Amino acid sequence: MALSFADIEQLFAERGAEQYSGEPVTQLEHALQSAALAEADGADDELVTAALLHDLGHLLHDLGESPSVHGIDDVHQYRALPFLRGLVTDAVIDAIKLHVDAKRYLCATRPGYFTQLSDDSRRSLVLQGGIFSEMQAQAFNAQPGAAAAVQLRIWDDLAKDAGRRTPPLSHFIARAQRGALCR
Repeated sequence: MALSFADIEQLFAERGAEQYSGEPVTQLEHALQSAALAEADGADDELVTAALLHDLGHLLHDLGESPSVHGIDDVHQYRALPFLRGLVTDAVIDAIKLHVDAKRYLCATRPGYFTQLSDDSRRSLVLQGGIFSEMQAQAFNAQPGAAAAVQLRIWDDLAKDAGRRTPPLSHFIARAQRGALCR
């Protein structure tokens, strides 16, 4: 069953104030900051929507705060996909689905990227399969949506700034609705 945009707003209202695993921001602040960074970089509606919703899986499945501390990969990049199909485009789905692998890719291809990751992101990297080999990085890069997922990942990493001001959720929901499959 697909979520509606009203359902997504309700989910953020109910669970958005929860701490974002090991970071100084809430789930909602992280989502808004990711979307605001995408918007500031001139991303289209689809990529701004992917930035907003990339961690929705955390809100749909409660494994407690910082599951990686307990050795759990919450596979959040997949949890939201069945709920978003039919609402958003494949471009949004692909960027969300691949944003974790984009971290693995960036660790393999960008010197210094790994050292900039937060402690929780490093822990989860191990649980998510670790740094890509050269062959895995090439296979990732050949997938539809890989470039968008890499850009999303960069915004994801930067969206952990306590107190950063952003437009409200309603602003980004309106952008998401403009690019939605079902209006």
